[in-house]
Amino acid sequence: MSGHFEALPDGGAAVLLDEVEISILRSLAVQLLELIGPGDAPAQGEDPLAALFAEGPSEPPADPALARLFPNAYSDEDEELRAASAEFRRFTELDLRSRKREDALAVVRSLDGLTVEERGAGEAGATLRLSGEDSRRWLGALNDLRLTIGARLEVADEDESEDLYRLPDSDPRKPMVMAYLWLGALQETLVETLMGR
Repeated sequence: MSGHFEALPDGGAAVLLDEVEISILRSLAVQLLELIGPGDAPAQGEDPLAALFAEGPSEPPADPALARLFPNAYSDEDEELRAASAEFRRFTELDLRSRKREDALAVVRSLDGLTVEERGAGEAGATLRLSGEDSRRWLGALNDLRLTIGARLEVADEDESEDLYRLPDSDPRKPMVMAYLWLGALQETLVETLMGR
């Protein structure tokens, strides 16, 4: 099971993670939460029902990573499509941000709930067991993390990600590239596990 997800009989998934992997995943999820932002909670005394009908932004984010997480619904080839994208964003982005926050929080909470044990040879780790619902949340968060890192690495298509394998160790992007590739492998095995049902 080490390094890849496997199916559990109850419909969930499990993966063996070492202490360093747990720390990296938690740190990345927390950074994702910071990037997405805290969300808009109703002000004290404000009607919580009114908050459900709050409108979001109509302009795409300026940060390339956020723009990848919250893309335009339509191309911006002409004025009509730009207006349709703005309208769509205004009514959907707040919910999308909330879901992405919940996915990242699920990752942090499940990692915080692990009990790390010695595995021999000075290595420590834990087996992460996820329910079916948590598996879907993890899948969303892994995807969001890869999109964010891919934006920071300026990866635009699959051909460019192949070039990442050939970066020399001296390249300052190498740690980010290794995280991007590792997250991709985790995501792939989790997808295979969930589709195997």
